[in-house]
Amino acid sequence: MRRRSVAAWAGGVLALLLAGCGEASPAAPQPRRPLYFDVKGLLTKQVAQLEQRHATVTKHVRLRAEAPETVRVPAVKWADELQIFFQADINKAALRGAYAVDSVALPDGALRRTYTRRSGQPNAPVTRLVVVQQGTEPQEIAATIIQSNALFSAQKQLRMQLQHGQLRRYEVVGTQKLVLFDTLRYSAAGVVEQ
Repeated sequence: MRRRSVAAWAGGVLALLLAGCGEASPAAPQPRRPLYFDVKGLLTKQVAQLEQRHATVTKHVRLRAEAPETVRVPAVKWADELQIFFQADINKAALRGAYAVDSVALPDGALRRTYTRRSGQPNAPVTRLVVVQQGTEPQEIAATIIQSNALFSAQKQLRMQLQHGQLRRYEVVGTQKLVLFDTLRYSAAGVVEQ
């Protein structure tokens, strides 16, 4: 008799465990809403739009003090072309609270938000991010990125201009210095065409 009750109890427990396996597991936590402007989300959307439109670009590139070179690029791999702008993403978990935010209403009704790196944040290479928006549509994004260690230092100024939610122009101006080498100055600008 005792064996049957233990077997029945074990069977009941096993049935409960199996029933529990069939139930839906708790929902995964919702991703956090970005604390700062979502540069990464904007760029991902722009890359998809530009790829879909098969947009071309006219680029102006200058290296050191040489004459600028202009070239029209008919087939652009936009994820690679805009890769440097992904460096302006300040929504990484390690950077939460690393930036002070200042908002100013402009005379034309646009809103300018400036994200400035707080002191004591050495792991935040973006020192400043400025976003100008008309409603929810970004019109201009500018970022200053500074990286430095014992062997290398670099500074970049990034700027993107959008019109009706589509990228129209972008620019990178920077300097790079390696120990024992001269400072390299460069600039590149692109005008998006259809």
